[in-house]
Amino acid sequence: MTEHTTGQPAEYAGRSDFGVDPHDNRRQVLYWRLLARLFDHEEQAALESASLAVVEDIGLPSALLDPQASVDSVVQRHPDLAAEFDGLMAPDADPADGARDRAAEVRRAALVSKVLLNVFATGSGAVDAGQLARWQSDAGWLERALGCAPGELRGTTPAPGRLIPPIGPELGAIEADLVQRMHLREVLADPALAAQLIPSMSLIEQLLRDKNNLSGVALANAKALIRRFVDEVAEVLRTQVAKATAGALDRSVPPKRVFRNLDLDRTIWKNLTNWSPEEERLYVDRLYYRHTARRTTPQRLIVVVDQSGSMVDSMVNCTILASIFAGLPKVDVHLIAYDTRAIDLTPWVNDPFEALLRTNLGGGNDGPVAMAMARPKITDPKDTVMVWISDFYEFDRSQPLFEGIEAVRRSGVKFIPVGSVTSSGRQEVNPWFRERFKALGTPVISGHIRKLVHELKTFLT
Repeated sequence: MTEHTTGQPAEYAGRSDFGVDPHDNRRQVLYWRLLARLFDHEEQAALESASLAVVEDIGLPSALLDPQASVDSVVQRHPDLAAEFDGLMAPDADPADGARDRAAEVRRAALVSKVLLNVFATGSGAVDAGQLARWQSDAGWLERALGCAPGELRGTTPAPGRLIPPIGPELGAIEADLVQRMHLREVLADPALAAQLIPSMSLIEQLLRDKNNLSGVALANAKALIRRFVDEVAEVLRTQVAKATAGALDRSVPPKRVFRNLDLDRTIWKNLTNWSPEEERLYVDRLYYRHTARRTTPQRLIVVVDQSGSMVDSMVNCTILASIFAGLPKVDVHLIAYDTRAIDLTPWVNDPFEALLRTNLGGGNDGPVAMAMARPKITDPKDTVMVWISDFYEFDRSQPLFEGIEAVRRSGVKFIPVGSVTSSGRQEVNPWFRERFKALGTPVISGHIRKLVHELKTFLT
């Protein structure tokens, strides 16, 4: 190829000069365009026309270069591309050096650029519901390109042992920025636009912050979105609770004498003295069964969660988690939320939707106020666990809160400090508290919700 119809020099599109592989030139053009668009919103005409020449020459649709076209829309028009996006950037997607297909690498560069630009180059200015929905869809395609399950990259369904790029928090920040740029009240007032919204943590945060300013149709749509999100997260958390390790076996309860509990190995071992060599037969005097009953001592779970602006993700997750544990037999769950004031959400602990509607996100931290509300709920310290979720950046009252925590532990309560309870596991904790909790023998739990689920399930069942 010597000259493209746009009049741009052929070397942009990949002519082989001085022994340079034309495929390398083409790939470089696409990646230079990617970098230019990521760091500068202004279009570079030369790179755009050269990239168009490359894309058309390798048989890909020009829509890949259209910033307004979602990956969904490209795939709908060109269904064969869907398979190419799947696993496109997975860790094992690169072939060995000796097996490089340079033509395929150019094609891959075009597809990679499309996904990355659609997700990370979001521009500025107002955003409507359709744009947010397209971004969320494109974020889903990024997950597929990285070989992740839906929600895995953003942490809602993490897969242990998987090599996942640590960009979940960055995606959350981009989504939060898009939500903030929406005229949310106007969108909620229009049922057609509201129906296009996809519930996410950043959207729920905005709805909870603005709920007191909504009424009529807008408030009804906001509540519907919150309930959808609560139900989706609750389903994930119920699965994690069900899979978590249960409590110790209760050997004081006789095993059920049913076939599925038969301990065959122990039965044979205990009856070996009844072996008849002449008949080559083992006579069984007694059958042995496995213990399966778990300890179900009545327990009281007190969850205290910081509802200040930095802890919204934790507030939502813990409210839902508390409702799930409240559904377990013989577990008495109490829920307290606080910032500079404390609110007892226990009457609504079985309905996280109603509990969240009663929160008031924002404000500072005043832990002693929450502790004053929580301590009277302790009736039997040995059978009580208190989970305190916060970043522990207190409103100049760190020492009084820590002294209250020490007193609770001395009484026999199992105290579990948690830095945050997020989908991604990211956490930030006041170093002053972190060191003192460590010295106290109760180190702050890592922020991932799975670890808190495991701790609670072990103690309560």
